[in-house]
Amino acid sequence: MTAHLTTHVLDTTSGMPATGVAVTLRDASGEAIAEAVTDADGRAGLGPELLQPGTYALTFDTGAYFAAHGTDCFYPSVTVDFTITDARHYHVPLLLSPFAYSTYRGS
Repeated sequence: MTAHLTTHVLDTTSGMPATGVAVTLRDASGEAIAEAVTDADGRAGLGPELLQPGTYALTFDTGAYFAAHGTDCFYPSVTVDFTITDARHYHVPLLLSPFAYSTYRGS
């Protein structure tokens, strides 16, 4: 059983995609298994292309993103834990501001 993972980061303070956010995918042991940087549309695909069922974590380097835009932020990183249960596409969006964030299971 395998799945594919993508993310999309939106900066809610500007109403624009968050370009250049570093994202790390870790497995249940905490080992980094993939890294990516969001593109001009705030999107990134992380691999391996296929993920086995289990628990994973995405960590977004929000501190570096806001520092690059001359903005202080309260959350220097955001980590989202999630579980892969079956062979489908998984999408984990992040809505971001310097003092808040929200995530949900996307499609």
